Amino acid sequence: MLALVGLTFGVALGSAVVPFVSIEAWVLGLCTRWPDISFWIVGLVVAVGQVLGKLVYFYAARGDIHLPKFFHRKPNDKPSRFRRWFGPGTRAHRWYDWVHVKCKAHPNWMAGTHAVSSLVGVPPFMATSVLAGLAGMSTVMFVVTGMVGRFARFSFLAASPAMVMAWF
Repeated sequence: MLALVGLTFGVALGSAVVPFVSIEAWVLGLCTRWPDISFWIVGLVVAVGQVLGKLVYFYAARGDIHLPKFFHRKPNDKPSRFRRWFGPGTRAHRWYDWVHVKCKAHPNWMAGTHAVSSLVGVPPFMATSVLAGLAGMSTVMFVVTGMVGRFARFSFLAASPAMVMAWF
């Protein structure tokens, strides 16, 4: 059982960093195959793995982690469609600057959005993790809101196979 918990932590951490891995499918499969694993242990392990993985995005958005060179954009002199729509001086760029200023002025506004995202998944948890870093949210607030929401989400998800089987 300890090996399954460790493997679940690894999958949770990996799914937080690589968005193509589905931790929800893993939790459902795990709790369906091994129903004797406690749902709150699975919820806690997945919550810790997910929040630790999202801290990478959070710190990168805050500028505390410098990404490797291959993640940086190469300078391009040729105008692109992206620059025409979102480049400096466009309406979208001015809107982004306005939102960025508001987020910097009120970093705790992001706490509610991040908490809802960690529980429900809308807006995407990865996006709110990046936005929380851009907004300047404190690390403690980020970890607490993420842990509470992710724990509730994945504890319920881990308990759902047993609840469905109890009906039949």
